[in-house]
Amino acid sequence: MLKNYLKIAWRNLWRNKAFSAINIIGLALGLACSLLILLWMQDERSMDSFHLHKDRLYAVYEREYAEGTTGATYATPGLLGEELKKVIPEVQYGLSYAFDAGIFRTGGKVLREEGMYAGNDLFHMFSFPLLQGSADKALSAPGNIAISNKMATALFGSPAAAMGKTVSYNNRQHFLVTAVFADVPNHSSLKFDYLLNWDTFLATRPHARLWSGQGPRTAIMLRKDAHPARVSARLLKFLDNYYRSQGPGLRKELGMQRFDEQYLHGNFENGQVSGGRIEYVRLFSIIAVFILLIACINFMNLTTARAAKRAREIGVRKVAGAMRLSLVQQFISEAMLLVLVATGIALLLVQSSLPLFNDITGKRMELPFSQPGFWLQLTLLGLLTGCMAGSYPAFFLSSFQPVKVLKGVLQSGKETARFRKGLVVFQFVLSILLVISVITVSRQVNYIQTKQLGYDRENLLYVPLEGHLSQQYAFFKQEALKQPGIKMVTQMGGAPTGVHSYQDSVSWEGRSPDYRPTFAIAAVGRDFIETVGAHLVKGRDFSPAFSTDTLNFLVNEAAAAKLGFKDPIGQALTLEDGHRGIIIGIVQGFHTSSLHDPIEPVIFKFDESSGGNALIRTSAGKTTQALAALQQLCRQLNPAFPFRYQFADDAYQRMYKSEQVISRLGYWFAALAIVISCMGLLGLALFSAEQRTKEVGIRKVLGASVTQLLVLLSREFLLLLLLAFAIAVPLGWYAMHKWLEGYAYHTGIAWWIFLLAGALSLLVALGTVSVQAVRAALVNPVRSLRAE
Repeated sequence: MLKNYLKIAWRNLWRNKAFSAINIIGLALGLACSLLILLWMQDERSMDSFHLHKDRLYAVYEREYAEGTTGATYATPGLLGEELKKVIPEVQYGLSYAFDAGIFRTGGKVLREEGMYAGNDLFHMFSFPLLQGSADKALSAPGNIAISNKMATALFGSPAAAMGKTVSYNNRQHFLVTAVFADVPNHSSLKFDYLLNWDTFLATRPHARLWSGQGPRTAIMLRKDAHPARVSARLLKFLDNYYRSQGPGLRKELGMQRFDEQYLHGNFENGQVSGGRIEYVRLFSIIAVFILLIACINFMNLTTARAAKRAREIGVRKVAGAMRLSLVQQFISEAMLLVLVATGIALLLVQSSLPLFNDITGKRMELPFSQPGFWLQLTLLGLLTGCMAGSYPAFFLSSFQPVKVLKGVLQSGKETARFRKGLVVFQFVLSILLVISVITVSRQVNYIQTKQLGYDRENLLYVPLEGHLSQQYAFFKQEALKQPGIKMVTQMGGAPTGVHSYQDSVSWEGRSPDYRPTFAIAAVGRDFIETVGAHLVKGRDFSPAFSTDTLNFLVNEAAAAKLGFKDPIGQALTLEDGHRGIIIGIVQGFHTSSLHDPIEPVIFKFDESSGGNALIRTSAGKTTQALAALQQLCRQLNPAFPFRYQFADDAYQRMYKSEQVISRLGYWFAALAIVISCMGLLGLALFSAEQRTKEVGIRKVLGASVTQLLVLLSREFLLLLLLAFAIAVPLGWYAMHKWLEGYAYHTGIAWWIFLLAGALSLLVALGTVSVQAVRAALVNPVRSLRAE
């Protein structure tokens, strides 16, 4: 029976080559898009899923109640990991960690690698296999270092040869290699090629020992018999015994989240985990469904539209005794055969487009042909597509009454025509929605890239103050200003988009004990304002003419508002470490974080000994010349370290990598959605022209022009597209309005976005329909009237 079904299906496909090709290509494009999105979604969801104890691993975050608002962050006190393990019995292992980067030397070889400071429990908690050494001793002493297989091979030739050897770190310290671990897999959110003992971190960063400080991250692993809900309840009041500033004006709590969930659910709202990259996963899952639906709708429309062509076949088979179920099976088989061919083409399309897709998304995905699970998913996707595409045509065609069919009085009825038109409207609503979304996302990305941040990113670059550069910063600045193409030089503990030090115990005269706002603290050097291109609203910058400026502060407008002074200039502030000085200037709105958040209140303190980065302003058009001069200068002053730099604009763009990926992918998928929709329209236009061949011939004989015939054949499709546009506009506005609410600063939803989306879809669709309409209108009327 199945053999007969397939044989009949193949004959029908071969007999109607044009319509079969349209259906196959449409389904292949839809399946290819769905497969690409499925691969991406699985890659995103697999992050951190390889850890053996993933169901017991938790990230700890800190929730803060202050000024009537609630916020949360993964930044925690540096002592928290060890203390949680000591105090809460259900916590088997506790870990504090912080990211790092360093230059390593041994035997004339030099490497710059990304790494972490971490506690000794790391290898007990996470599944990073050790090739050499033991988990108990890997990070047991401050002088120990664990390195990756890649790093061990590069420096010593092999993991075994690396054991017991010494490496120089940043030309300041020497560490003994006590373990070598397998290279960290791509699906790990923790990326590192070396690990240093946590006590080494605490020894050089006193603020990390303060319970009021924030910065490092904390992870814990519960015992097998522990109840996560009970541990979470104990964490709520854990800080009460350590953080002395708990009170009406400020309160801090701890919360915990499954470690393998923080990659996708890494945002907070009102102190609770809320959204993150998962929003993009959900968005693209919807896009995949949309595109597959559009392809299936094409199949339904073309199959039901051509019902009359197969009416006599159905009538004869019913008279011969065929049951309706067997007819349904026949038509479903035809749909499945189409889907099978389309799936093969889709796999070829995915394989050929994966390099470009990986380049856009920054992934290393490949089709997992060797995994049975992939073939199971592909089979289920094919079956779902075949059933979705073929079910309605199967039940529709099998419902024909043989008596009417054989008499040649088949009428599909208005209901069928309405349903078909409804499907066309629905698929173009989806297409126009995608175009509106893509244009809006693109505008927001452009808004982010061009928005004034309170400083000028153009011709501004960062040079890390490593090694001797940190110790000889004053001389470096003096010599750099003599080089061609360099206008200004200053210093900053981090970067304009990377202020990571916060204090909630800043005090000033008149501050209420119940009022405890949190300020970002940025360490900067002289000429900071002029170098970064910021603007002073009032007061002055740090100046060598005032010896007391080494104790003074600048504040941005947000910080000035928090302080509550009518005139902040000259008012005294005292930081958590006892640093006391007066405010000498107010800086205009200054963004130090993502545009998802409002401008943070920032206090700029003078400190040219904290390392960080040299911020260098170059003359327009002379950046290349300035870089060459800087490289030469750094080689002279800091020969042990390779010259490194990054442009401020590049550092800023990396903050919005996800939005840029979404924007680029959106263009491709929206374009494919329109192409697939238009392929369906092309098929319907081809069928419509075929059905009205004699009418067209008669009208031409009676004097109708090509233009009049073009309008006649296109008018119905135009009305359907206008209806789709009217439905898509309010839906698109609402969806994009909700998305933009996630940004504290965002572009507006301009009226022309909807007009452009509608016009673009309309022009492409009408262009597709018009090609076939013109062909039909230009046919010799004699041939049209002779057509059967």
